[in-house]
Amino acid sequence: MPSFDVPEVDYTRYSNRQLAGVPLAVLALALLVLAAWYVLNGTPVSLGLEFTGGTELTIHATSAQAASQDAVRQAFSTPVSAVRSIPSRPDTYVATFGSGADASTLQSQARSAGYEVVSTTSTSATFGAQSQRFALLGLLGSFVGMAIIVFVLFRTAVPSGAVVLSAFGDIVIPVALMNVFGIQLSLGTVAALLMLIGYSVDSDILLTNHVLRRSGSFYESVDRAMKTGVTMTVTSLVAMAVMAVVAYAFGIELLTSIGLVLVFGLATDLMNTYMLNLSLLRWYKFEGVSR
Repeated sequence: MPSFDVPEVDYTRYSNRQLAGVPLAVLALALLVLAAWYVLNGTPVSLGLEFTGGTELTIHATSAQAASQDAVRQAFSTPVSAVRSIPSRPDTYVATFGSGADASTLQSQARSAGYEVVSTTSTSATFGAQSQRFALLGLLGSFVGMAIIVFVLFRTAVPSGAVVLSAFGDIVIPVALMNVFGIQLSLGTVAALLMLIGYSVDSDILLTNHVLRRSGSFYESVDRAMKTGVTMTVTSLVAMAVMAVVAYAFGIELLTSIGLVLVFGLATDLMNTYMLNLSLLRWYKFEGVSR
């Protein structure tokens, strides 16, 4: 694994309120975004085709007149939910239709308008609703299971709660950013969120274990944990950023979305681990334990 020098941070310059204030404010803003999205759209995050049902048509324009998103929309009598181009494949578009659209009719209309049908993907509304339930149950079950293991591992409320709170922020903030950047919740992005639970617990447990169970002063333990934890997180963040850029260049939407969600989550994890979690651990070590 590549390494770099992690700069030492003089945490004595900041109070616990100052350290915790920033991540808590960002978390509150993210919850506000999700609440507003729910009020406006009925769901806290935009759902992809796998969860809503519908048809996705990949088509290639065979004439210059058909090579535009407006032309794609006009080619179909069924309302088009979204149209996007594929950067690596000139004059190729992906048109998305809501549930109830007939795939064979859409293909016929596309060919009549001068398009070559490259691929067609359809998902029924019933199957999409089932997938949505399973995905939410998977996320909830993973998070609850993680919380139980953390509490069993440390057996004290404040350090365990700090890890769980940081992990909660590592999930909620990227989901809010998905709405801001127009990334839909799909099976791929659900997998990315599940990965973030693992990334978050890894860095938070590393910090908590160094502070509570290793020799040395509080700040020495934090410094040791940061040298390992920050290196791992930043390395993963850079790798995911590169993956997202390359996937976008080649028009692979799924990998682009996964990469961006992981970048959002890993950046959030750095903030939550070394500001929020650290401030709670410092309070516990110097004030909470003595009471």
